[in-house]
Amino acid sequence: MGTLYLVATPIGNLEDITSRALGVLREAGLIAVEDTRQTRKLLAHYQIRRPMLSYHEHNKLARLEQVLAALAQGDVALVSDAGTPALNDPGYELVRAALAAGFPVSPVPGPSAPIAALVASGLPTDAFLYLGYLPRRAGERRALLEEVAGQPYTLIFLEAPHRLGSSLRDLRLILGDRPVAVARELTKLHEEIFRGSLSEAVAHFEAGPVRGEITLVVAGREEAAVWSEDRLRSALQAAREEGRTPSQVAGELAARSGWPRRTVYRLITEK
Repeated sequence: MGTLYLVATPIGNLEDITSRALGVLREAGLIAVEDTRQTRKLLAHYQIRRPMLSYHEHNKLARLEQVLAALAQGDVALVSDAGTPALNDPGYELVRAALAAGFPVSPVPGPSAPIAALVASGLPTDAFLYLGYLPRRAGERRALLEEVAGQPYTLIFLEAPHRLGSSLRDLRLILGDRPVAVARELTKLHEEIFRGSLSEAVAHFEAGPVRGEITLVVAGREEAAVWSEDRLRSALQAAREEGRTPSQVAGELAARSGWPRRTVYRLITEK
């Protein structure tokens, strides 16, 4: 009976792989990979030649029986294109199926973009909430952010470069002008970690096209006394006089006052 090894691979720099991970890859009877072209580069760099099986988002359920059959004969290593498999990459269903079939499952720890970004962000690391990729649609994205706006934990998201600007603006709108770290191309030649407020991040990344893999680390809501209704209404009146939109005001004041954004929005739109 073989073991299913979950092998973390580099997120950029090929030297960021452990000796244990290389040993597992060299000895595995089969390597299940998200993209054979991507993994082949890593294996070639370390002169590893083992059978590979394509295992990705679109065929992961169809491949389960093949991987389980391989496990009956020996060890199988699961890798994603980069980082830790089964963390925002295919693998969860395979882990469940292997455990249900009685096969051991063992992690081979290593690179992880969310953790790397978190520890370099300068934001609290003692408690955090990882939420993967932000929804593509603005309405769904804002609804998710409203759900977590009151959480005191550091928030971690992944984002595609072409949606970074709109996501940063939504983060500022819903969460208020919190501290953020935008980690781009971690461990690669053009690594960048921007640290500042969400407003500063919006301005910084509007300067030109953005490339690369991106991780967002956002400060959690600071614990503070909830404003009284009189204080909130006073702030709302001041905002009205400034001519700002209800949506802008609701996001900012919800973050500052401790009141739910929906309630703030209702109050500001009252006749």
